[in-house]
Amino acid sequence: MTGKEIKLSREYHEEIIINAQNKNLSDSKKFKNKMANKSIIKGSSVPDAYIKTIFGSTNLHEYKSHNLIMFFYPKDNTPGCTIECEDFSRLHDDFLSLNTQIIGVSRDSLESHEKFAKKFKLSINLVSDETQELCLLFDVIKDKNMYGKIIKGIERSTFFINSNFFLEKSWRGVRAKGHAEQVLSVVSSYNRNQLK
Repeated sequence: MTGKEIKLSREYHEEIIINAQNKNLSDSKKFKNKMANKSIIKGSSVPDAYIKTIFGSTNLHEYKSHNLIMFFYPKDNTPGCTIECEDFSRLHDDFLSLNTQIIGVSRDSLESHEKFAKKFKLSINLVSDETQELCLLFDVIKDKNMYGKIIKGIERSTFFINSNFFLEKSWRGVRAKGHAEQVLSVVSSYNRNQLK
């Protein structure tokens, strides 16, 4: 072989993924700077945002008058993310009975989300955040170690937003298994307290 040898190793493909993710993060820098002083903490009002979902495009504030569970997960079709999405789907009717909608958010494309939802018969809505605007707004992009290389990835996190669109509770760095049940318990307690 003449000239430079083409690398088709696993490391080469990882490098492509890392470069693409870092470019996307760099492209989102303006938005991050804009939101730098608007950290969402308990009791904060959650701003409106345009979202692309498998059920169509809309705005976050269209969910007003309902509680909203927004959970961020790293990637479609991976073991932990599949467990989490299946668990929220399994409990979907229980959440709806508590006037609570559920949306899952990742940086995957709508096409990926649609295939993922169909494959695992998910009932919940999935949001494609390829621009990372929601991820940055909720500060879920963190450094992760991927085969010894540091990349920017989504930290598994969940946010409970009440029907007036104020943040009630957040969970960060969660384990997928059993998390949906934990969230349902908190929403159920919140609703009981609202009726008192």
